[in-house]
Amino acid sequence: MTNTPSLLQRNLLVVTGKGGVGKSTIAAALGLAGAERGLRTIVVELGDQRRLAMLIADDSPEAGGGGGGGGGDAANATGAEIALAQNLWSVTIDPDRALLEWLQALGGRIPGRVLAHSGTFQYFAAAAPGAKELVSMVKVWELTRSDRWRRRAQRYDLVVLDAPATGHVLGLLHSPWTFGAIARVGPIFGQAEQVRELLEDDTRSGYLAVTQPTDMAVGETLGLRDELHLKLGRELDATIVNATLPRRFDADEMARIARLDGPGLGGRDGAVRRSARLAAQAVHERARIQHNQIARLRRGGLETQTVPFVFSEQLDLDAIRSIGRRLAERQ
Repeated sequence: MTNTPSLLQRNLLVVTGKGGVGKSTIAAALGLAGAERGLRTIVVELGDQRRLAMLIADDSPEAGGGGGGGGGDAANATGAEIALAQNLWSVTIDPDRALLEWLQALGGRIPGRVLAHSGTFQYFAAAAPGAKELVSMVKVWELTRSDRWRRRAQRYDLVVLDAPATGHVLGLLHSPWTFGAIARVGPIFGQAEQVRELLEDDTRSGYLAVTQPTDMAVGETLGLRDELHLKLGRELDATIVNATLPRRFDADEMARIARLDGPGLGGRDGAVRRSARLAAQAVHERARIQHNQIARLRRGGLETQTVPFVFSEQLDLDAIRSIGRRLAERQ
């Protein structure tokens, strides 16, 4: 493993985690970090999200730079690769659109719309197990290629996939194997095999779990580790523990805090000291529980990186960029 490249040197980073733990924020932060390092980077979202594009459009005067076509109507076009800043793009993958694009690439001179309306491909899209997931993963794979489907389209040095939550991500990642059990020959099978090879290769792809230091989120992360190893033969390359609190007080300091509202302290000063004691003890206890959960991850053999809790209702672009730099320093 000594020759394994750092995460930002891989072609594909898959970012997943329990819903609500900040997975999309970490994916955006990694995308920004890759772009700052001079890598031609794209952050991939599934469905109809466009979170990164909207964030940068709202917060950054750079939106629309770095390669043409950012902002405006383009930012609302599912499937369009939107230039957001220098070296940074985003795309939202719609499986139906990706299927049409794939069919055009496979069909040569046969128009994609003809293939898309043929009975064979309609059956494939509707009935083949894992077909929608496979189409999405084939599109992700295509973004890493030098021979892109569209003429003059360039490959990306780094593709950051804001993947589904842990409960659904394994179906997406395992789709090349699922489909391979059905179609054993032909061009579709051949590309599914190339996707599988990308997902298996620890020099080209990396897997990150985003979690928070709570019992349920940590338990789900440990379960993801086991399933990833079982189904893909891969390990988590990093576990990002989001919204962690620092341990501000040692045992001696906590003992002194406990005496803040001792006997003889009444009136307003006593009430203020009592409130300060209770607040300090509550924060200390919450941090203690969190760090116990982080220790649980480490006992499970996971390499952890922590991201501090941000006391803000909503993270702005500068805060997300700061998180990306913090993560990149460890790579």
